[in-house]
Amino acid sequence: MDALSTLLQQAQHLSQTKYYHLHIAGDWGYSIINEQTLCLYLVESGSFCINTADSSRQVYAGDIVMLPHAKGHVCHTLGHQTNTTKVLDEFLSDYDKGVIDSTKDSAKNSTEKARFLLVECQYDQQTIQPLLAVLPAILPEQGTISKIQFRALDQAFISLTLESEPERLGQLAMVNLWASMVMVECLRTYIETLSETTDSWLAAIRHPYLAKALAMMHGKPNYSWTTCELAKAVGMSRSSFTQRFKDKVGVPPLTYLIQYRLRIAAHHLRLPYYNIGQIGTLVGYSSNSTFSQAFKRAYDMSPRQYRQRYQNLSTQ
Repeated sequence: MDALSTLLQQAQHLSQTKYYHLHIAGDWGYSIINEQTLCLYLVESGSFCINTADSSRQVYAGDIVMLPHAKGHVCHTLGHQTNTTKVLDEFLSDYDKGVIDSTKDSAKNSTEKARFLLVECQYDQQTIQPLLAVLPAILPEQGTISKIQFRALDQAFISLTLESEPERLGQLAMVNLWASMVMVECLRTYIETLSETTDSWLAAIRHPYLAKALAMMHGKPNYSWTTCELAKAVGMSRSSFTQRFKDKVGVPPLTYLIQYRLRIAAHHLRLPYYNIGQIGTLVGYSSNSTFSQAFKRAYDMSPRQYRQRYQNLSTQ
């Protein structure tokens, strides 16, 4: 399995997915204020602007874009005063069933129309943050979705139209699955277009040797990998492998492995399915004490304290 696939198996925890099929005309705008939100836009027709804290982009018919850090972004028609935008929930409350047609009053004669899908997802911040932290505000770059990838747009509208029927069995699971597929498409398109000189650690996923090492660690995080073993498996000397890995990823191989293990452990600690001893074993620690020590170095608290703190936050 390739490195991106194994990484996403652990990092991809989209939940509470909502989607809106919007048909808008006239002067409009809304903002997203929800924490830990990822947004996907699929534009069927027309055009509009997306503004984030440090970038702005106009999207057109056929565009598929992802906002990894959607909180604080504003979506609006050209020329709209963004300081007058409503938050998304308030914006949608003006219309029935999330289908917007603002062709009334002064907008009635407007020819500026946009039809698009907005998909809003929540995610497990602790697990996915290392991936999202190195992504741009809007991706992929304009014009990088191919004709083959563009077919996902048609399929999305077909699928989501079917899922809009009330009380369909498995509806939420289907919407989450579809959103995850589009997320992966945007991610891999972005990674495939990274330049050789980029300082993003995601470039390691494309590296012929480092990608194999990453896939090995992601595939068996509980295995006691050694640097020599990883280097030998990818056909490099130990010193060359270690230096190349550190240059691309930012940390030595085994440091990366420890960080990866502990992110998986933290994810399991936020869920009720395993006790602490089982979680330690799942991520490769032979005893509770070594697991607890490693976790405390990374999170400044023991696994038990971390679990209790998360449970307390969940009940507030």
